[in-house]
Amino acid sequence: MNLDLIDKKLINLLQKDCKQTTKKLALQLNLSVTAIYERIKKLEKEKIIKQYVALIQKNKIDRSFLVFCHLKLIQHSKEYLTTFESEVIKLDEVSECFHVSGDYDYILKIYVKDMQAYREFMVNKLTALKHIGSTHSIFTIGEVKNTTAITL
Repeated sequence: MNLDLIDKKLINLLQKDCKQTTKKLALQLNLSVTAIYERIKKLEKEKIIKQYVALIQKNKIDRSFLVFCHLKLIQHSKEYLTTFESEVIKLDEVSECFHVSGDYDYILKIYVKDMQAYREFMVNKLTALKHIGSTHSIFTIGEVKNTTAITL
């Protein structure tokens, strides 16, 4: 699907606040409410808009300790990769997991309460997964930029 300028503006507005009414969006884009509604439905049908979510303040729910964990598997066989991936997606502490190139096989983004909680996670959950060769943890000091929006 080719996005026109209005689609791009609409997506940018929805990424800033997806709870805006179609009336408010229509006023901002100088279109009718029906036209906005139809464009949103088309974007959803085409899976350009995948889902709507609530973004939360991690410190308000005791999950403000952010760790990036680089992980190597023992071996790069399809069996080891699929086994690891099927297990890591079950870990609630892992918010994102990427299969990457370079010195490590995966990068995990992990939110926990504090260093003690991370240690417990590593000892009891992560290192209990099959086929892990090594890990390297990076602890964040502060957040400089964090956005879910992709500007069009």
